[in-house]
Amino acid sequence: MAVNRRRFLVSAGMSLVAGSLAPARSAAPPEPKPQGTGDLQDWSTVRDQFNLSRDYVHLSTFYISSHPRPVREAIDQYRRALDENPFRVVEQGMFDTETEHIPAKVKAAVADYLGGKPEEIALTGSTTMGLALVYNGLRIKPGQEILTTVHDHYSHHEAIRLATEKSGATYRKIALFESFDSISEDAIVERIRRAVRPNTRAVGITWVHSSTGLKLPIRRIAQGIQEANAGRSDSDRVLLIVDGVHGLGVEDETVAEMGCDFFAAGTHKWMFGPRGTGILWARDATWGVMRPTVPSFEALDVYTAWTRDEAPSPPTHAPWVSPGGFHAYEHQWAVPAAFRFHQQIGRKRIADRIHGLNDQCKEGLARMPHVTLYTPRGSRLSAGIVCFDVRGMSPDQVVRRLLDRRIIASTTPYGVSYARGAPSILNTPTEVDTFLREVRTLAAS
Repeated sequence: MAVNRRRFLVSAGMSLVAGSLAPARSAAPPEPKPQGTGDLQDWSTVRDQFNLSRDYVHLSTFYISSHPRPVREAIDQYRRALDENPFRVVEQGMFDTETEHIPAKVKAAVADYLGGKPEEIALTGSTTMGLALVYNGLRIKPGQEILTTVHDHYSHHEAIRLATEKSGATYRKIALFESFDSISEDAIVERIRRAVRPNTRAVGITWVHSSTGLKLPIRRIAQGIQEANAGRSDSDRVLLIVDGVHGLGVEDETVAEMGCDFFAAGTHKWMFGPRGTGILWARDATWGVMRPTVPSFEALDVYTAWTRDEAPSPPTHAPWVSPGGFHAYEHQWAVPAAFRFHQQIGRKRIADRIHGLNDQCKEGLARMPHVTLYTPRGSRLSAGIVCFDVRGMSPDQVVRRLLDRRIIASTTPYGVSYARGAPSILNTPTEVDTFLREVRTLAAS
């Protein structure tokens, strides 16, 4: 719902000043119209949209994005408008009519990509923020638990820990496999199914693990949890919460149809979105199971209740959960440019390209006797991240040696760390061959 500025967050005095100074025409910037990008069916043209240094082979662009040309242009257009007339641009972009309400346009673009509806989306600043909003807002009772895995990221584990400490609930971690040789879809689904207890309120998992590159079968896991929910009341129903950041922008998958209850992701990684932006998705009816954490600037009904010195009438909806406060609007409002960029290239083409380059990378590493590959081969249980060890070298040493050869790799930030490369649509088969050749030379080190 769009929010009229005279009814939301603007004092009477400010409104009078705005009215006396406002020119007749709208000050809200028009929706950015990027210049021609060329033929995005050509991968070299896609690469040309980025200002990445050509002096390196970039195998860690998933970490934080380089902005492609359409995103840079959108950011610049909004930045110029804000610098020229910040009060009126924010007033009209955030708090005026539906046609000027830019967050609604952002959500519409995201929903088109996810396969959901705009009203199902909250705008965040990152995956971490999205997970924290979900777990901290979850209506969980003392005695209930959150089930997660030992493989998830620090942000996911900490969001759960902090939330359960406040609620009096507990959390439990399980392993999804005993060894890398025993990983299978059936085993993963069965381990989660068997770990669900009568007091389990939520299951928190990660679509693609940044620790090993393992990709989980979310649809099958969701189906298993649905079966576990048979006969449970709404207040005891097991919720599936997914950190989806390393699958979004990689997989040709309709997020809204995967079967999870909440999906959190930053858009500044594989989506190449503006830095400091993220999304949180849930079905409209599902939002009612949680409470907001940060006051929203998007929910007119919440604001109206405040003016009447009342609490808003439940249930919670996505606009209640989008954190308020003033943001880097030039970045948040430019998010649609990133989603359109992906759609112009083609989601299936992107998925096929990333999987093809990663298959090339994994097969090459698997043939090296001095390398241990941890990421499953093929694309069924892996996506765009490849994790490995080089015998006799620490992961940090591997990454430093590759950097000496102008190849940017990374290490996994976990208790047990591996070297990590992540070929993306910004890479070529030749660059992957260069990476493999340099790893091969480390055998003699």
